[in-house]
Amino acid sequence: MLNSLSGRFLILTTVFVMLAEVLIFVPSIARFREDFLLNRLERAQIASLALLADDMLAEDLEAELLENAGVFNVVLRRDEMRQLMLSSPIPDQIAETYDLRMASAWVLIRDAMLRLGDRDNQIIRVIGEPVRDAGLLIEITMETEPLRMAMVDYGLRILALSLFISIITASLLFLAVRALLVRPIRSVVGYMQRYASAPEDARGIISPNASVTELREAEDALLMLQTQLTHALKQRERLAQLGGAVAKVSHDLRNILTSAQLFTDRIEASDDPLVRRMAPKLVNSITRAVSLCESTLAFGRAEEPAPTLTMVDLQEVVADVIASETLAVSDNCIGFSMDIPEGLLVRADPEQLFRVIMNLVRNARQAIVATGKPGEIRVSARETDQNWRVEIHDSGPGLPPKAREHLFTPFQGGMRKGGSGLGLAIAAELVRGHGGELCLKKTDETGTSFEIHLPRGDGTF
Repeated sequence: MLNSLSGRFLILTTVFVMLAEVLIFVPSIARFREDFLLNRLERAQIASLALLADDMLAEDLEAELLENAGVFNVVLRRDEMRQLMLSSPIPDQIAETYDLRMASAWVLIRDAMLRLGDRDNQIIRVIGEPVRDAGLLIEITMETEPLRMAMVDYGLRILALSLFISIITASLLFLAVRALLVRPIRSVVGYMQRYASAPEDARGIISPNASVTELREAEDALLMLQTQLTHALKQRERLAQLGGAVAKVSHDLRNILTSAQLFTDRIEASDDPLVRRMAPKLVNSITRAVSLCESTLAFGRAEEPAPTLTMVDLQEVVADVIASETLAVSDNCIGFSMDIPEGLLVRADPEQLFRVIMNLVRNARQAIVATGKPGEIRVSARETDQNWRVEIHDSGPGLPPKAREHLFTPFQGGMRKGGSGLGLAIAAELVRGHGGELCLKKTDETGTSFEIHLPRGDGTF
């Protein structure tokens, strides 16, 4: 009950209605006390009329009149004269005097609450105006116990009625909330659960039909979300199928091209001048095709595993990269250098960091080689309070406009003719796995600089 919307609404409604009834109860009980006292004054006035008809009353008749009126004494003031009309022995001293002629609402409420809380039976004097202008005032003395018992009985009946009204009202509101709010909300939840279990099933997409404005807005938002997500999932599924097909084709094509590459080695040994002249171009074309297939297969594999972060000597990693790339240079047209502080340690996965720097250095080497001019590649590093920064700078021709526009987009950010554009995409993905960033620092006709930012913190708070 407490964990459901309708249950909480039922309880809160009952509490609020009871609170409203309590606020009504206080002035009601004060009004009841005033009516009770006025009734006693009126009954006492009627009893005193017997004395006006006959100056002398028997003691038994006088006692009966006072008992029926519920009072001990009746004093009537007529024409400025105060006259004791009926009297009987008073069992105790008068404790309080209440004048109902000038009493305000707050005074009546105060006196009623005090009387309701006082269990002692006291003798009180009550002053009021006679009915039908039968005098200037009428004064009676009476016990408080009958008054208090009548007030308690009236209060209990009021509280019982209030509780009954609260239960009926809360029950009706409970049913209304279940019909107007809870049922539509459960319907929306049902659509969400059905859609989550089978997103490809169009029957799980909600059909907005709520009459409540807020629920209708929620259903419309859910419909838009489900529609967009369904389209995205279908597109992702198609792309996954396409990627699988491309991977299979690339795998088979690579095997075919590898075989063709073996045959071109023999063609290069031909004595035919035309064949000898065309063979290098054929070899280069096949080599590029094999490289593209291998890159496609590498990118199409499952996601890269999470990096195993350790403290890595950056100088050793860069030295390994430069040593590998130096072997790929046929002559001394490209110079390699590094400017890394001795003993600089960075938090990274050594294998993935090697691949990132290797991709960037290889791209720089290929860009310089494509110009046919000598050049230089420099790897430098520095550390700040927030991160380590590794810069790879080359003296190549700079990036073409297409490469700048789609720098880290697979198959679109190639920096050289025949390139696949996967190197930078893979490098950026690996750096993001470290919580860092790979960014292009500058590129123009004087060269290109990429910078790797690796955070110094371990990601904890």
